[in-house]
Amino acid sequence: MTGISVNKIKWIRSLHQKKYRDELGLFLVEGEKLVQEALQFTPQTIEFIAHTSDFEVKSSAIESVVISPSELARISSLRSPNKVLAVVKKSNDKANIASSGLTLALDGIQDPGNFGTILRIADWFGINDLVCSKDTVEIYNPKVVQSSMGAIFRVNVHYENLGDWLKNESRPIYGALLEGKNTYQESLPKDAILLMGNEGNGISKDLIPCITNPLTIPAFGQAESLNVAVATGILVSEFKRK
Repeated sequence: MTGISVNKIKWIRSLHQKKYRDELGLFLVEGEKLVQEALQFTPQTIEFIAHTSDFEVKSSAIESVVISPSELARISSLRSPNKVLAVVKKSNDKANIASSGLTLALDGIQDPGNFGTILRIADWFGINDLVCSKDTVEIYNPKVVQSSMGAIFRVNVHYENLGDWLKNESRPIYGALLEGKNTYQESLPKDAILLMGNEGNGISKDLIPCITNPLTIPAFGQAESLNVAVATGILVSEFKRK
């Protein structure tokens, strides 16, 4: 099939907006690498694929259409579209949050790039669950999807009332705080929660009492702070190393 209908264009473009992603239960996955990841890990969730002639869709079970680069540019949310766009169903998998191992908790992360990078960090270090406050940026935001580099298909993301969830946790809760203990001098356990705070304000005041073990990354230079995704990577690496 070649060419794309006006109705399909409107349908796809509507998914650039959160309200329609919520209403339709769909989101966009764009670019050759990400769509290949979706085809590999969650092919059953793919509703539709629009692609240029130099991208091959091998599955006949998925509705697809060949379009021109200019048509791809019309429906894409990217400045530089890359060969293919897929419409994908949101996950309805309500998997339980793991009760052992290391779980990341995110309090009010707002920047899509940070959130996507934290998803990649979790994927790299084998962390299966991210538990997010309800004001954390939407996982299906196109910039989150892009910056996750496919981790969105392998890491379970849960939106919860963090205060209630943390109070019911039996694992020690480590929180990233400027006045915490030196991470490099701590004996870090295999089973724990690591709580990371908002880019500008840090961890919410009402969640600080939930922290049993405050941690900090010591500074050796003059920078005032670390990017939250960078800090998450350093801390998770220390947990896994020890």
